[in-house]
Order: sequence, then structure tokens, then C-alpha cells
Amino acid sequence: MIDYETEYNNRARVPGVADIIAGWEADAAAYREGATCELDCAYGLAPRMQYDLFMPSDGADARMVALFIHGGYWQATDRKYYSHMARGLNAHGFTVCVAGYDLCPEVRIGDIVTEIRDLAQHLWERFHKPILTYGHSAGGHLTASLLATDWRARRLPPGLASAGMAISGLFDLLPLIRTSVNDAVRMDQKEAIASSPIAMGIPYGARLIASVGGAESSEFKRQSRVIVDFWSRGGIDAKLREEEGANHFTVVAPLADPDSAMVHDLAQLGR
Repeated sequence: MIDYETEYNNRARVPGVADIIAGWEADAAAYREGATCELDCAYGLAPRMQYDLFMPSDGADARMVALFIHGGYWQATDRKYYSHMARGLNAHGFTVCVAGYDLCPEVRIGDIVTEIRDLAQHLWERFHKPILTYGHSAGGHLTASLLATDWRARRLPPGLASAGMAISGLFDLLPLIRTSVNDAVRMDQKEAIASSPIAMGIPYGARLIASVGGAESSEFKRQSRVIVDFWSRGGIDAKLREEEGANHFTVVAPLADPDSAMVHDLAQLGR
């Protein structure tokens, strides 16, 4: 029998998590100091419905706008911890939006999905460019949810957000019902199914890279395998990549390195 609490409790699995997150906060603040950016831009009325925008320093103008979505099991952290996740793509000519969103238990996961879709629409209306989305953990879930969106129902171009990288993402939410994650998220079975990207339909024409750390739990590895297998069988260009030796928190470190293989692959998705 699978011990889901052990499989999904990443803070208990990885020693020194507080130091890693403090490092993110410091690196993010340092990047904001030197970057060309617009901070605290609103895309909705709620205080957390804001984003920070980071422009490439060389004035390059990529075909797509990039959108980074942070993790925290839909209930923790803030966009200000992740500004430096724009560094890699900025160096490749991409304007990068680092998203904020409301957190559980004040809202439901479905509300957060709607907010991120609203942000994607806002970016389309501002830049008139398709969106390259990438996110970590819960942000990986939101990345896949964005790719699975029926944009025609919003009277928007069907390819508005059709390329992305989900890093250590969550695509089947049913196992989380039986963990402490659900203390704040409060999903029942019906909501968990409705909020799972594997139940949202096949996003025809989408391209996805699902990346996961080699030192992550069996369940996190399964999650990435499942979405790649399921979407690939439906004709989607979906690929699995494993970051050797990386745990759930160190797996995002390459995003700050313009020369990393992760950033190279992500930039190729946006070409």
C-alpha cells in the first residue's frame, strides 16, 4: 500500500528546505534589483492577483511571452520568492511574467485555475502574443491546466497557451485527498477529479515537457509519467525529462541559468 503522506510531503523528505527557500527569496530580491522590470501589476481585484514582469536586457523580442507559476501546494509562498526564475529566459530574449494568485483555504483550486486563465488572457490582450508557460509543483499543475483550456470558449485564439514545461507537476489530484496537503485545500473526490489535468481533455496541438527530479518520490515521478503517457496517446507532443540528482526543491535551480539544458529546452518550446 502506498504511503501517500510520505510520498507527497516534500518538506519532510528534503533536509534544509527552509534554507533553500530563504535562498530563493534572496536570489529573487537580488534579481529584481538589477533587472528591467515592472512590479506589482494587477490583473484582477484581489491583492494576490498581481504579477511582476521582467524584460530581456538586450532588447530582444521573442515570439512568445513567458509565464512562470510558482508552487506551494496552492497554499504557500509568493511570487516574490521566484523573480530569478525569469533570468534564464530573459537571456534568451523572452519577456517573463512571474505570476501571483490567491491561495487556499481562502479560495478553491478551481478558483486558482480560473485566475491563471484570466492572467493568460490579460497577457494576450496586453502583448498580442501566445504564451509559453512553465511552473513548479502546484505551478506545474496550473501549467497543464492552462494548456488544457478551451480558449475558444473565451472567444480567444485556440493556440493562446499551447506550449509549456511542468516541473514536478501534479496532474492526478486524487491521491492528495489522503494527505495533509488537503487540510487547507479541502478537496473532495469530485473536486479532485475536476481539477486534475488528466481529466480536462486532450489539448490537441499542445506541446509539453514534464520535468521531474531524479531524487523525487515515486509518486512525483509517476505523476509526470502519467501526463506524458496520457497526452502522448492522444497525439500531443509530450516529453518526459529527469533532472539527475535533483530533489523537489533543487529541481528548479536550472531556470536561473541561461546556459542550462532546462532553459535551452524551454526556450526551444517558445521558438
